[in-house]
Amino acid sequence: MIVLKQENPIRISIITVCRNAESTIADALTSVAKQQFPSVEHIVIDGASVDNTRGVVESFPHVRNLISEKDDGIYHAMNKGLKIATGDVIGILNADDLYVDDFVLSDVSRQFQDETVDAVYADLVYVDFNNADRVTRTWKAGSYSLKSLYNGWMPPHPTFFVRRSVYEKLGSFNTSLVSAADYELMIRFLLKHTIKAKYLPRVIIKMRRGGISNASLKNRMRANQEDRKAWEINGLKPQFFTLILKPLRKLSQFI
Repeated sequence: MIVLKQENPIRISIITVCRNAESTIADALTSVAKQQFPSVEHIVIDGASVDNTRGVVESFPHVRNLISEKDDGIYHAMNKGLKIATGDVIGILNADDLYVDDFVLSDVSRQFQDETVDAVYADLVYVDFNNADRVTRTWKAGSYSLKSLYNGWMPPHPTFFVRRSVYEKLGSFNTSLVSAADYELMIRFLLKHTIKAKYLPRVIIKMRRGGISNASLKNRMRANQEDRKAWEINGLKPQFFTLILKPLRKLSQFI
């Protein structure tokens, strides 16, 4: 295997949380194992799966840490991973998702050579659940300003890599939120504390599903309420149109 050398190599921790994911998690694990990058710590937090998820994970020797026990939801599981991660930079890779090629972490790491960069984000594509080569939507994040967040913009969370020191200083996921903890965290980091985030203009993630907040109209309405709470928690006030534009921005993904 050819490994790309880094001028100032960093260590990247990847956290994958799962439960009963035996049908998809091998793709996620394989995509990490194949990365042409010298220092990856892959942490898997399994919510006490009752299928063969744990057996699949144990068949991948590159996985550094596997915790299999009951948890209080996806964000509680992510926080478990954050507590034990030792990398300079931390990324989240869902069990249903995978990296698009073998050079994702090398490209991400290169952006962090600038020591003023606190976070890196990129684009992703949604793919058919049974055929990861069939793209159904594209989420092109683009560059942003603080104004963008008031206009309903947010980066795709699976592409969001953050320095561990930022999590240590600004905190982890707020588990009081069911579906908007990732949104709250990004508002807290990017808007309230104005960390410096850099856009990597390429697709790095294949995502199999759209997320629990979009599963039904009822879920979307609940997500909208949680999105508003995410602003209130941080003592911030969105524009009257912010939470309307946030789901509407996704329409461009189908074009």
